[in-house]
Formats: sequence, structure tokens, C-alpha cells
Amino acid sequence: MAFRYRSHHISLVGLIYLIIGVFVAWDRGYIDVPLLRRVGSALLAIFLWILILLGVDLHIHA
Repeated sequence: MAFRYRSHHISLVGLIYLIIGVFVAWDRGYIDVPLLRRVGSALLAIFLWILILLGVDLHIHA
């Protein structure tokens, strides 16, 4: 049981590390709204690729 708790503790630390990393990257200009739109469009295209073949435009526009 102690091993399972430790595993959960490590994943929580990893999650906090990633959240801080995203904040720092956003603050320093590495992540911005246009990048998020491109990544969002890419993820939609990956998961909904069949719609692209049917002619649907999955680009995220503001």
C-alpha cells in the first residue's frame, strides 16, 4: 500500500511541475493564443479526421 501512495505522490508532483512549466512558458511568450488555436485545430484534425475527408473545416478561428 505504501508503494501505491508513493506512486500517487509522484504523479501529483509531476502534475504540479507541468502546471508551473505551462505558466512560465505562457508568461515568457512561448505559449500564446495563436499557438493554442493551432494545437487545438491539430488535435481536432487527429481525432475527427473523418470529418476532414468529408470536407469539414476544423480550423479554430476567433
